[in-house]
Amino acid sequence: MSGRLVLRDGHFRDPESGTVVDGDLLVEDGVVREIGSVGATDAPVLDLGGATVVPGFIDAHFHAYSTCMGGLELERRSLSYVAINATKRLGACLARGFTTVRDVAGGDAGLAQALDEDLVAAPRYLYSGPALSQTGGHGDPRPATLDVCFHEGHMNEVVDGVDDLRRAVRRRFRQGAHVIKIMTSGGVVSPVDPIRVPQYSAEEIAAVVDEATRRGSYVAAHSYSSEAVIHSVTNGVRSIEHGNLIDAAAAHAMAEHGAYLVPTLAAYDSMARRADEVGLSAVGRAKNAEVLDSGREAISLAAAAGVPVGFGSDLMGDLEDDQLRGLQLQAEVQTPAELLRSVTTVNAGLIRRPELGRLAVGSPADLVALAADPVDDVEVLWDASRPRTVVRAGIPVRVPA
Repeated sequence: MSGRLVLRDGHFRDPESGTVVDGDLLVEDGVVREIGSVGATDAPVLDLGGATVVPGFIDAHFHAYSTCMGGLELERRSLSYVAINATKRLGACLARGFTTVRDVAGGDAGLAQALDEDLVAAPRYLYSGPALSQTGGHGDPRPATLDVCFHEGHMNEVVDGVDDLRRAVRRRFRQGAHVIKIMTSGGVVSPVDPIRVPQYSAEEIAAVVDEATRRGSYVAAHSYSSEAVIHSVTNGVRSIEHGNLIDAAAAHAMAEHGAYLVPTLAAYDSMARRADEVGLSAVGRAKNAEVLDSGREAISLAAAAGVPVGFGSDLMGDLEDDQLRGLQLQAEVQTPAELLRSVTTVNAGLIRRPELGRLAVGSPADLVALAADPVDDVEVLWDASRPRTVVRAGIPVRVPA
């Protein structure tokens, strides 16, 4: 990270301010030092040929540890296999332009250490550890017909009661978690929980929020319905994941309590198109149909209420290669400038790393050079056939897409 690099002949767009500067950019020690005119230097030069440079994308709902669609197989595969597979998923993610991911249901200190030591090429990695689920909630993989014990897997842990939840949250922070993830409504792939019913009591959610807040962190909640979302944010949850079934009242409650919405449109579209390929259950297909078309409307409702709208992919198993498809779907209800801010500036604010969503002197040199300006030609954000160059902490990325 101590090298120098000059990006020549670029079109540098800061999505936060909307300003554009033509010229060059100098990187030193992984940080942007100059934008505009950079004179003669002995630093290595990357000729952009007029490409547009924006901050690296942020995926606020990524699953590095997902090896399949769900169930006990997802939770109980050998961790060595899960971790090696995670590095492949993260490398492909980086090559697409995502220089930061928030893993909400998985990850651990060992994987984070390997990535921090640059053992493999990967985005900046913020993780929650296993998500917290009530018995029979979205994170409980057991069907009603299977008599088997389950407590904790790679992506979910079943924890009930205020005291046990407090211990679980404290354990996650001891192990380096960035955020705490809880399940507060049913989900698509879980076998026994109705998708609209709120999960966890108010006291349980408040206890998790209290622990996270005192640690200087926050809580993200898997939540779909209006009743579940209101139940979550009124008890302190900051980040609503999915939110497909909200109404105007829920959107206003989110705005009142300063919550973010992280839509995950790619997941439903991908499950609908590729259900046979990934073996999505009949129950999962029916639940997916319920939320598939409502996600776009949820974004519009949230934005109208003043809720910050981010971006997440939430792609399980082999579906992860549809990550850029999520940008295409979100572009149907956002302007190009709004979409660019969602995947950079808004997500950076959500994870409390605002510097990662800017392109300015002093910002980390996490960058994506695109073949066109996405504000004028938004398809360049997701069209993988057009050239893009990814720079992570000032180092050009060379990993297979």
